[in-house]
Amino acid sequence: MADITPHLWFDNQAKEAAGFYTSLLPRSEIVTLTTLRDTPSGDCDVVAFTLAGQPFQAISAGPLFTFNPSISFLIACDSKEEVDSLWKRLSDGGTALMPLDAYDFSDRYGWVNDRYGLSWQVMRTPQVTQKITPTLMFVGDVCGKTEEAVNFYTSVFEDTGVDHLMRYGAGEEPDKEGTIRHAGFKIEGYELAAMDSAREHNFSFNEAISLMVLCDTQEQIDRYWTKLSAVPDAEQCGWLKDRYGVSWQVAPRALDKMMQDADEKTLARVTQAFLPMKKLDIATIEEAYAGR
Repeated sequence: MADITPHLWFDNQAKEAAGFYTSLLPRSEIVTLTTLRDTPSGDCDVVAFTLAGQPFQAISAGPLFTFNPSISFLIACDSKEEVDSLWKRLSDGGTALMPLDAYDFSDRYGWVNDRYGLSWQVMRTPQVTQKITPTLMFVGDVCGKTEEAVNFYTSVFEDTGVDHLMRYGAGEEPDKEGTIRHAGFKIEGYELAAMDSAREHNFSFNEAISLMVLCDTQEQIDRYWTKLSAVPDAEQCGWLKDRYGVSWQVAPRALDKMMQDADEKTLARVTQAFLPMKKLDIATIEEAYAGR
C-alpha cells in the first residue's frame, strides 16, 4: 500500500513556512531538513514536517510556481474558539477569500490565503478522523469533471471509498445543476475533498501543490505512473500531471531515508542520479546510494 503526502513548492521560504505551520497545531513538528546541492534551481531546502500528526513536505526551489486556491487545506475544528485562533494566525499578512462568519454549512467558517499564498479553510465541524483535508477545486476547462475525477482516482488507488457527493441544484447558476458542490473521498486511506466551481477564476491546478505517492516497489511506481500520467511534457524527476491537470509525485519511500543521509557525497550521488529521470527507477537510485 502506498502513502499520500501533500508537497508544497516555495520560492525560498520552505523552512520558514514549515516553522510557522508547525506552530499552529498540536502534534506538529519539523521532522527533517535537507539541502539538495546543484539542482536546476540551485541549492534547495527540502523540509519534511507533520501537522496534527499528518505528513507534509515542502521545498524551496525558486519562483517557478505559486500557490492558488485550486487546492486548499481544510482544517476541521472542534470549537469556534479554535477556528478564531487559527483564522487570526493564518490571516495575518494574508488575504480573506470567504470572511470568517456563519454559513449554512457551518456556524464558524472562513477561507484565507496565508502570508505565503497557501490557501486554507478553517471550519467548526463535528469530529472527524482526519484533521486536515486537501480540497481540490475544479474550475475552468475541468469544471464539471469532479465526479469523473473522483471515480478515476478511486479506480487507480487502493483502500478507496466515496463518503459523499453533494450536488448543485436548479437555480444555482453559474454552477450547473447536478455538478458537485462538495465530494468527500479517500485513496490509500487518505481523505480528500473536491468540488466544481463555474464562477470566473484566474487560476488552475499547478505544480505548487502536488500529491506525493510514496511506494515500496518499482511495480507500484510503474503502475501508478502509467495510470496517472497524462501530460508527457510535465514528466520530470518523479513528477507528473494527470488528465485534470493535478500534479503528483510518484516516488520510492526509500528515497526519503536516503535523502536524510548526513554524508554530502552520498546525498550528491543520489541527487544527481534521480534529477535526470522522468519516472524514478529504484534500482538505479539504490546503486547511486551505495556508490556503485
